Amino acid sequence: MESSVTNRSQKMAGTVNWGTATVIGVFAGMFYGGSKEAAASVSKDAEVMLKLGSTPDKREQYRLMRDAMEKRFIRVTRGSIVGGIRLGMFTAAFYGLQNLLAEKRGVHDVYNVVAAGSATAATFGLIMPGSLQWRARNVMLGSALGAAVCFPLGWLHLKLVEKANEGTGTTDDNEMKGGVGAAIERLEGHLNK
Repeated sequence: MESSVTNRSQKMAGTVNWGTATVIGVFAGMFYGGSKEAAASVSKDAEVMLKLGSTPDKREQYRLMRDAMEKRFIRVTRGSIVGGIRLGMFTAAFYGLQNLLAEKRGVHDVYNVVAAGSATAATFGLIMPGSLQWRARNVMLGSALGAAVCFPLGWLHLKLVEKANEGTGTTDDNEMKGGVGAAIERLEGHLNK
């Protein structure tokens, strides 16, 4: 019999799945970008309504409405796609770096979250348009702001993980099983007597 050897390391408690977080970030960004563009296009809809009231021809009114709806659809779709890409890239970079730091350091703590948040915010500050001085300012501001925001969030996340994992570190099989599994084993124990 051959035993299969896996090269994957054991995932540490509290680390977030990179792919799942990225997909959630993409969808959240799409929702935010689309809703922002939909709210911004309300004033443009008012302009179309004014044009409709001043046009007596029905075909012209239909053409104006169709054009307005097409433009609104394109604006909302573009906002959704751009928002999804932006937040998805940010989420992927943040959680990828956080998991990389946790794996390389061998510990999942608040410093991984702070370093990942600081580096990701600094990187996104660097790619923003502007002069070299403006980008350097954005890098410094992003780094400080990323660390300041991520420290309390990382600490809260780790405390919640600790609370969720309380009592799961026992070695007794009966204590680890709860609910239905433990009830079935008790029933089997009573039937075997």
